[in-house]
Amino acid sequence: MTSPPLSPQVLAEVMEATWPPARRWQLGPFTLRDGAGGGQRVSAASCEGAFTPQELQAAMAAMADPLFLIRPGDDTLDDALERLGFGVHDPVVAYAAPVAALAGELPHLVAFPHWPPLEASLAVWAEGGIGPGRVAVMARARGAKTAILARSGDRPAGVCFVACQGCHAMLHALEVRPGQRRQGAGRHLLRAAANWAAEQGCDTLSLAVTARNAAARALYQRAGMAQAGQYHYRRKPLCP
Repeated sequence: MTSPPLSPQVLAEVMEATWPPARRWQLGPFTLRDGAGGGQRVSAASCEGAFTPQELQAAMAAMADPLFLIRPGDDTLDDALERLGFGVHDPVVAYAAPVAALAGELPHLVAFPHWPPLEASLAVWAEGGIGPGRVAVMARARGAKTAILARSGDRPAGVCFVACQGCHAMLHALEVRPGQRRQGAGRHLLRAAANWAAEQGCDTLSLAVTARNAAARALYQRAGMAQAGQYHYRRKPLCP
């Protein structure tokens, strides 16, 4: 089954709603964000139209550590930042699939949704570097949302966060403990996320993953998810 239509604009809106910054504001054609420790995308500036060199300089000056989100169609901004010495950083690939294609039965209590996150879920996230700043992002999401904890042998194996925007659900912060990887926890979390999304009336499940994460991308492709978009960041390398 192929992915249902999910335009770049809709994908961006779903990302923003399900993983929201602490604050966002406009500076000319640029949208600036304060992520409050919630990660790169919620801390990056994006451009919504044509810009002048002065407007770009103003956006750069407004950020302590200038970081720009480059989506398809942002070629002018991409080229301008490259000329200013901003390097490509963390290319990201988005995947999506119909919820119905991902949902299905799971063994009893192998993965279960809950909110607010259990201490066990927080501990798994913390082990993977997903700390309070990112958990605060989850708390800010206003739509239906849940954490999902996967278990193996009555022990926590992995966790993820899922939130809804309209008929779209998006999965974030999927983390599987190192000793549990390649044993089905990721697959169980993906299916449990789809089951929960179906209960919320969503028809699409999407997620974003760094392009270099080959193992995760293979999991999503095997599950039948198709590439729905991509983006990367531009930032200046730190001086040695």
